[in-house]
Amino acid sequence: MGTTELAPGANVALLRKARGMSQANLARKAAVSISLLSKVEVGDRALTPAVAAAIGKALGVSMAEVLGRAPVALDDEQRLAELRSAIRDYDLPIAQAVAEERIRAGLEAAGQYRDTVEVTRLIALLPGLLREATAYAYAVNTAGGWMMLADVYSTVYWLAARHRWMDMAELAVTRQRWAVEQQPNPLGEALAARDRAGTYLNFGDVETGLTLVDRAIAAVQAATARAALSGSERDLAIGILNLRGMTLAGRLADKREAAREAERHICSAREAAAGFPEDLDAHGLTFGPRNTFTHELATRVDLGRPRDAIGLTDNLARSLTGLPATRIAPTHINYARAQLDLGDRDGALENLTTAWNVAPQMARIHPMGREVFRVLSSLHQRSNPQLLKLSKLSGITL
Repeated sequence: MGTTELAPGANVALLRKARGMSQANLARKAAVSISLLSKVEVGDRALTPAVAAAIGKALGVSMAEVLGRAPVALDDEQRLAELRSAIRDYDLPIAQAVAEERIRAGLEAAGQYRDTVEVTRLIALLPGLLREATAYAYAVNTAGGWMMLADVYSTVYWLAARHRWMDMAELAVTRQRWAVEQQPNPLGEALAARDRAGTYLNFGDVETGLTLVDRAIAAVQAATARAALSGSERDLAIGILNLRGMTLAGRLADKREAAREAERHICSAREAAAGFPEDLDAHGLTFGPRNTFTHELATRVDLGRPRDAIGLTDNLARSLTGLPATRIAPTHINYARAQLDLGDRDGALENLTTAWNVAPQMARIHPMGREVFRVLSSLHQRSNPQLLKLSKLSGITL
């Protein structure tokens, strides 16, 4: 799959024409209206994840390919090749002793780069960290050692999924699951299941993703019953799985079923989050009341309920206080998407600009960020001064 600088809606037109399909033919196969497809292609409507998944199935490609694989700098290509090599060598540990403190320091640095979306630094760090974490896990052969290796693979998955490098994402979650299975580790298995369900989300197969989430939740409950998991670790496992569940549910094609399933996961996530007065950072993930809020807002937008999404808070900045840039920027993008659905172009542009200011690298590779920008530029007919400023900031031409 090649990279593209196109926004998702424009990429749909490119993929359709490359296959010699008419808009009418594609619309019929995807079960969407010709009017909607036409508006998506020209930039008058944003391409939603659910419609992207339907179009992907009709075209015979993944949703990730419809959204477009994000490009990287030329200097990063060699480092990515080194990362792929390290993933392949998962059972070939390097012959050197590695101290636990070194792995912990590497994971802390990876977490910082992830939270601040410093992609180039993260790509440079991961190959060596993965090889050293592999050597350490083999040497100590403890649940903690294998969990640290799984956390590295989880970060690799995050990097790959955000850029829609789905071959690497699938390999990463497979290795992550392998690592946590080396020693009994219910929490690690739950986090690995959460990431694996994410690959189904990226491919547009939300039904299978939901099945995996529910199976993982049942496993957590079984571990709790036999006293293998309890307290904050149990709440973290349940909470993280339900965050993934609500996102998947919000993208079901049947919106009545989507709403029912989403509410089930939202309620469970809220209940788990109640055990954390402040959001917790653990294993490269964030969980608590504020991150649950960000997921609920995004889910309600996916459900086609922008008023409900905006009604969740009267002060977005305050609701996001303390969260990393990786959560703040996408939430402003989702808020902008809700405002766009309600006809508030100025508000949408303001929130999109905030997203780019908070985390420019994240906003640039975020498919909905690019899509909202494209629709705003079309609706404003490219004459808005703030839009011109954002075009320069983002590097996306009007």
